[in-house]
Amino acid sequence: MRFPAPLALLLLSALPALAQTNASIRRLDGTTISTAEAHAFAAKTLADAHVTGAELAVIRDGKLAWKDGFGLRRVDPPLAMETSTNTWAASITKSVFAPYVMQLVEKGEFDLDTPVARQLEKPLDAYDPYKTTASEIVKDPNWALVTPRMLLSHQSGLANFAYLEPDKKMHLRFKPGTQFLYSGEGINLVQFLVEQKMRRPVDQLLQEALFGPLGMTQTGLIYREEFAANVADRYDLNGKFRSKTQRFPARAAGSMATSVDDLARFATALVNGRLLKPSIQKTMLSAQIKLDMLHEFPLALNEGKSAEAERVGLAYSIGWGLLTKTRFGPAFFKEGHGDGAQNYIICFMRSRSCMILLTNSDNGELAFRPLLETILGDTVTPWVWEGYTPEYIEVSRKQN
Repeated sequence: MRFPAPLALLLLSALPALAQTNASIRRLDGTTISTAEAHAFAAKTLADAHVTGAELAVIRDGKLAWKDGFGLRRVDPPLAMETSTNTWAASITKSVFAPYVMQLVEKGEFDLDTPVARQLEKPLDAYDPYKTTASEIVKDPNWALVTPRMLLSHQSGLANFAYLEPDKKMHLRFKPGTQFLYSGEGINLVQFLVEQKMRRPVDQLLQEALFGPLGMTQTGLIYREEFAANVADRYDLNGKFRSKTQRFPARAAGSMATSVDDLARFATALVNGRLLKPSIQKTMLSAQIKLDMLHEFPLALNEGKSAEAERVGLAYSIGWGLLTKTRFGPAFFKEGHGDGAQNYIICFMRSRSCMILLTNSDNGELAFRPLLETILGDTVTPWVWEGYTPEYIEVSRKQN
């Protein structure tokens, strides 16, 4: 596949102002890479992987060390991707929602361990959004056990979404709190509970608690007209247009669109302890369940256990994946994957270092490993578990 001339020119454009200062990025192992080298490597890697557009940022010692935009936010007419471009973050939304929930916990306005059924004023299927999808789950005795903590750490037993079930309804596939099963449905259920308690929609709540105070002007759980001047369209693996980034309605599981500038503001505040009290942040980033499966989203039944997961101490916390034992200290991470949107953020607690990758392309994940290894020095992300290998990507594409 050959990119159109405007894209090739943008990917291989002159170095940005930051790179021209001869600045450098200190990697996790203490070695450095110049911002000029980082730009050149990223440009080639993204072009080789046929990524339409990307925004990258690195935080080191709790400060922004580098940011850069590559490729196109829109192909026709050709418009450059910038670090301020509003881009669909997909499931990274979950990990931005989690600190907001923990802020409520900190203020005594939300309880992680009281079952959801006891916190709601009515049975779940008595509420309009759940009248159909919750009609079966409320009959299950195990529904009385499901807590927000289980939902936020993907231990409830719910499938990723109810529409994936044969009858399009919510079911518990195992006893809550005993296994891991990634569930966007569970995160949206916590959103619903929060909205019932706060009597306000989640997009307004996050805007007032996080996006506004942090100056995240290009971020929202729903599309706003002020994003229109700098918003990324989304493209498939052949570089063909998929969709505009105009997300409705607000969903804590994945509707947030943001920029790498804004997400870096959020991550910097988080690693510097400005969002939560230390004890509450420790709770959020404490392992709730150890993970040992081969892939986060298995390609087949009984895939077996993962040596990779054991090596890095893979676990899940409240809203974040965890690496509990790496040579660089513990880390927390989150991926975001949707049609024409592939993203990743990882932060290392000891050095207060993060790398953020946002793309508007179905090819984004092909570039993640070389970018993370070369620019940040991250050699510990569980590539196989995440599905960031050519073999997994090829098989998953065939299945979908």
